[in-house]
Order: sequence, then structure tokens, then C-alpha cells
Amino acid sequence: MQFKRIDGDQQGAGATYVVVLSEGDEAFATLSTFVKEHDLTAAQITAVGAFERAVVGWYDRSTKEYRKNPVDEQCEVLSLVGDAAGSDKGPQLHLHAVLGLADGTTRGGHLLEGHVWPTLEVIIRESPASLRKTMRPDVGLALIDLEKTA
Repeated sequence: MQFKRIDGDQQGAGATYVVVLSEGDEAFATLSTFVKEHDLTAAQITAVGAFERAVVGWYDRSTKEYRKNPVDEQCEVLSLVGDAAGSDKGPQLHLHAVLGLADGTTRGGHLLEGHVWPTLEVIIRESPASLRKTMRPDVGLALIDLEKTA
């Protein structure tokens, strides 16, 4: 992975980062580490590229768990969008992906895992605000809590 900060003030507020993941990088883990190392508690994330394989998930509200849908083939990242927000565990990612398959069909959902091949080009735009996620036991997920957002 390589990255470059391309704008924003010197204190970090409002920074924009270009993050380029390399062949073999696991996208979700690599980006999770990046947002934690840069303490990004309010950021918008977009990306395009390709995976050699991936796992997307569909949230099953009855079990409060993600159903894993593996994509065991090379696929194009047609759209990857999400956010980073603060939580009791530090900055956390929430990413959704639409993946294009060789036959022209798509597979999509919550990105749980994506093994990059040959690249994933990511834009991370930090907000000067601070978002906060709070665990919602009724839903089974940590969601952005506007009452705790500064």
C-alpha cells in the first residue's frame, strides 16, 4: 500500500488522501489500519479497482450477523463506497461494494474481505467534523449517532 495526502490544512482537518493498494493486499484490513493510524473519525471513502477474490455480506436482521457471499473469481470493483467514524474501539470502517463478474453480472453487499489484484485506488476525504458510532443492541450494529457527533 502507498498513500499520499493531496490537500487539507496541516493540522489534518479536511485532508484528502489517495491510497493505492497493491496486489495481494487485503482491502478491508489495510483500510481499517489506515483509518486508525490517521485517526480518521469522520471520512468518506470511494474506490475502484479489482479483486482476485472477495467476500461481501448481507446483514440478516433476525440473526444479527452477516451472511457471507464469497466471490471466488477475479472481479472488477465497480463501486466501493463507505465511511469511517469513531467508536469505542477507535475509527471503524463501513464499506459497501458492487463487484462486476466476468459474465457481466454483479455481486454486492457489505465488503468483508477483498484481495486486491492488481490494484485498488481509494480516495479518502476527511471531514472537519467528528462522527461517532454507538452500539445499538436492538439492531446488533454500531451505527452513527448524530447526538454524539461534533
